[in-house]
Amino acid sequence: MSILLRKLARYVTQKAASDPEAREKVARAASGLVKEAKQIAKEDDRAYAAGRAFRRAFDKLQNDR
Repeated sequence: MSILLRKLARYVTQKAASDPEAREKVARAASGLVKEAKQIAKEDDRAYAAGRAFRRAFDKLQNDR
């Protein structure tokens, strides 16, 4: 599984390095990820907060179709 994730990360990095528009999208996504991580870290029940964050992201992906 980690090999797949590593290849995916490498692909995203190469795409972002070569395309200014993709670089902008990656920067926005990273910023959103940091905000979510900070929000999860503040919660008392971090597992529940992480589940809610995952659900929000999943719903957002489903609505984009």
